[in-house]
Order: sequence, then structure tokens, then C-alpha cells
Amino acid sequence: MNRRTILKRGLLAALGLAGGLAGHAYATNSLYEGPLSDHFDGTRFFVPGHPFEGSPMRLLRWQFGERPAPWPTSWPSPFADKPPERVGGDDLRVTLIGHASFLIQVAGKNILVDPVYSERASPVSFAGPRRVNAPGIDFDHLPPIDLVLVSHGHYDHLDLATLARLHQRSKPHVLAPLGNDTVIAPRVGGRANVTARDWGERHDAGNGVTIHLEPSYHWSARGILDRRKALWCSFVITSPAGTIYHIADTGYGDGQFFRGVQKNHGPIRLAIIPIGAYEPRWFMKGQHVNPEESVRILQDCGAEHAIGHHWGTFQLTNEEIERPEKDLGAALAAAAMEAGRFQAFRPGQVWSGVGV
Repeated sequence: MNRRTILKRGLLAALGLAGGLAGHAYATNSLYEGPLSDHFDGTRFFVPGHPFEGSPMRLLRWQFGERPAPWPTSWPSPFADKPPERVGGDDLRVTLIGHASFLIQVAGKNILVDPVYSERASPVSFAGPRRVNAPGIDFDHLPPIDLVLVSHGHYDHLDLATLARLHQRSKPHVLAPLGNDTVIAPRVGGRANVTARDWGERHDAGNGVTIHLEPSYHWSARGILDRRKALWCSFVITSPAGTIYHIADTGYGDGQFFRGVQKNHGPIRLAIIPIGAYEPRWFMKGQHVNPEESVRILQDCGAEHAIGHHWGTFQLTNEEIERPEKDLGAALAAAAMEAGRFQAFRPGQVWSGVGV
């Protein structure tokens, strides 16, 4: 294990241990104040029926007891996109920027999901996961952005530096789950530019586009005192061009959330499903699906097509850089599903179609 890996793991372990200890010591919530619910106990959010397993000792066991597969320092994508300014009618255009960052163009609206343009997915600039490929859309080539969706506060999904750049450029509205507005608002001009919603609530984006916040099997934290003090979510986007189901991070759990999306919002035209950051399974199973479970999610939600993301840009876990794509192919074959229905995307790759 080289010195850089030791420093990175030491940082993660220290933050995790301090966060776990502080999380037990401080039973207050500075990010959100609201009524009790079936997933909020007055201090922390939780997934009903699924106890949180992210203990400090489990984190230390992973960080110092496991060795990650080596990744290349550079793994450029063969794709690069320069999107049109708008897409209208029944057209739908979706581009992977990298990791979990997407540009969704539909009904004349430009929507960014979990935009991360920073070099590292980390609270500091000198350590932590570093990107091995450039964003699939150059920042200067982004069209005017109307709405930014932020799924949760982890650094590979909520990049405050990128949100500040976007605010300076086009001042888009930001939609995030409860508590995240407290983190985001100071960087995007105040709370008037951020809307926070709970699971089961929705936001009218105009032009017949509605954003629905749906639950996922995950958690949140950005520092040592805020574990599960802000909510996390998936997004369902209903539009004149069909319905898009974007899942940022999730475990599989009992699958009821995914079946519920089909029941409440189906039919789904496109599902955007994570396929990476899943090893070791004993640690990651509750929070990140593997490709076999990703295929099961596609079956559960019944989407016509799926895009696989959350792989190949930032090394967060132990698997080899290309393994998610290979494991997805094997899972699709085992399920007797056509490979073209569920593709592992690289940055800059575009999914588009006409009509519903």
C-alpha cells in the first residue's frame, strides 16, 4: 500500500471514527427542524425497517483490513458531448457527465443532477478520491441550466464549488431533500434559490415537468457531526416525453421502493441506476447495489431502458475500474435480458429517443 493510499485511508478512517463518536454524543440537528415522521426521529433520518449499519468500527475494519484493486491514474472516456441549447417536443436527451452527474434535457428544460466538476470528491483539495477522466460535457459547453437536483450530501454528489459556479453562470434553482438546503443556500445566493422537499413530495418545474422525491436505501453526512441529519432521495421526473427514474445511491433492501415507483409513476421510459462502488459486499451491501441488484431494480421498476452510472470516474471502493461493466453484462445474461436495454455509460455518452 503506497503512501497516498495510506494518507487517504487515514483521512477517511479519522473522519468516520470522529463522525461516529460525535454522532452518538450530539443529539441535536443544526440542518433541519421539523415534525417527527416514519423516517425522522426528531434528530436523524432513517429508512423504516432497515437499521443503519455504518458504525465506526466497520469503517475501520474496511479501511485497514481490505486492499482496493489498483486503478489507473487516467482513464479517459472515448465520448465527449456538446449538447444543444434546448430539447423540445417528445424528445428526451440524457448525457452522463461523470460518476452520478447527468444533464437531462426534456420539454425545453435543462436539468442537472448531482453535478460534480471538481477534481476530487472530498472535503479537502489535497486528498480523497480524484477523478480519472474529464467531465463528459465541458463546463463552458453546458447549456443554460434551469434546475439542479441534488440527491444527498455526500461529496461525490453534492459539490458546493460546482453549485457556486453554476449560480454565477445562470442562477438555476436547486431542489434537494430536507436539510440539504441549509448546506447549499450560502453558496447559491440564499434560501430563495433552494427548495427542500421530503420523500413523497413534488416540485413543479414548468412545461409539464414535475420532480418527485422518492426514498432510497442510503444515508447522508458531510462532516463529523451531521450523520443522517439531512435527508437523501431518488428522483422521478415526469414529463411530456415520458418518465425518468434517477437513483443516485442505494442499497437494494427489500426492493419495495423500486416496486413502488412502478406502481405510483409507471410506466418508466428511462431508469438511471447505479452499478458501481459495491465492494466489499459485507460493508457496502446496505448502501450501494452491485450490478446483479441493479438488474433486479430494473425488473422491479419495469423501465423500458436503463443507464448504469456511479462507476469509472472516482474510486470509492475496492473493485477494479472495469468490473462494474463486466458484472452488469453477466447479470443481464443471467436474467435473459437484452444487453442494449441496460448500458453502462461512460462520461460524455448520450441516450436519446423520440416519442414515448
